[in-house]
Amino acid sequence: MITPERIMAWAIPGFFVLIGIELLVAKWRGREIYYSNDAINSLGLGMISQIVGVFTKLFAIGIYAWCAEHLAIWTLPARSPWVWISGLLLYDLLYYWLHRFGHEVNVLWAAHVVHHQSESYNLTTALRQTGSGFLLGWLFYLPMALLGYPAEVFAVIALIDLLYQFWVHTEVIDRLGWFDRVFCSPSNHRAHHAVNDRYLDRNYGGILILWDRLFGTFVEENDGDPPIYGTRAPLQSWNPLWANAEVYGAMLKDSWHAGRWLDKLRVWFKPPGWRPEDVARRFPKGEFDIAHARYNPPLSLPLKSYCLAAFGLLLLMGTHFLDAAPKLELAPAAAYAAYLVAGLWTIGLLLEGRRIGIWLELLRTAGTAVGVWLSGCWFGVAHGDSGLTWGMVLVFGLSAAFVACLSGYERRHDA
Repeated sequence: MITPERIMAWAIPGFFVLIGIELLVAKWRGREIYYSNDAINSLGLGMISQIVGVFTKLFAIGIYAWCAEHLAIWTLPARSPWVWISGLLLYDLLYYWLHRFGHEVNVLWAAHVVHHQSESYNLTTALRQTGSGFLLGWLFYLPMALLGYPAEVFAVIALIDLLYQFWVHTEVIDRLGWFDRVFCSPSNHRAHHAVNDRYLDRNYGGILILWDRLFGTFVEENDGDPPIYGTRAPLQSWNPLWANAEVYGAMLKDSWHAGRWLDKLRVWFKPPGWRPEDVARRFPKGEFDIAHARYNPPLSLPLKSYCLAAFGLLLLMGTHFLDAAPKLELAPAAAYAAYLVAGLWTIGLLLEGRRIGIWLELLRTAGTAVGVWLSGCWFGVAHGDSGLTWGMVLVFGLSAAFVACLSGYERRHDA
């Protein structure tokens, strides 16, 4: 039986190969579609999504499996090709409605917004995923459970639908003729990610764009009005924690300050951007300017280079976490996850040019070197692997020394 874990293990190396190819093609065409800070932020958010998934996948799959076992009208055979084909079509239809409501209901937008925050559009944007989608997203797929699609079929189909959507996040593939009329394609999905009036809240299909044509939400990409990416409330931050929390925070604030109890509830279920009149008067927000400058705080070359190297190391550690976490007890797995998320947060501060980021990174790197040296091991790695132990001590010790030098360089540079 093909498992989601095996599919993902095959897919992850392919993601980075395709990202490299896209980057080379864009360079060859003289187009700048990648910014290192944006790519790090998008990949870091994808990493956080995977980390959260380690602890929450049993939540959604567990609920689905229970409903399929106890509430299903009948049980469909997992070995039937028609079960897989019909299941994929039904899943894609249900995904359409989850995706559409994710743009039309504020509490669902609060999770989905993470995927739209980037002002770039490339394959790293595809990996920019929410850490809170597990909270409510499972509700939309319960019809599959009630119809008797086995949990193992659902899990693989969900991953197939998700993996399909990776390749459509690119600007280096032009229109594809008849394909654009049937399937979600790069052209169709570019329009979906755009904030132009023409494109706003359109093209929700995951694999098939036919759902949008059927339900009246399709729009074609227009060369005379090229897509501009991001959201109408720009994030203006490289903090991955704030990226996941920003809309929830705004809803909590508006709900708290709303004078009417009904408005306190409406904040959560009205479309994104809706605010109670009294709150909008007390806490006005500026009009969206589609021509606003891209968020791109200036960084020195040494600092930018360090951020790329440090993130690359965290990415490797994140891959190790995904392999090691199922074998760890809850407490060490949670501690490892917290370490990785804290590292991504610190790199976000560095990318924003915040001085506190350098001191926190110095604490993280020096603390890791000392901690591994004293304990002689790392999460999920047995004691006695001296090569790994001293390798980590050396890498993080040198990182700490570089960050210390970087602090002095930045101070002199600022002066």
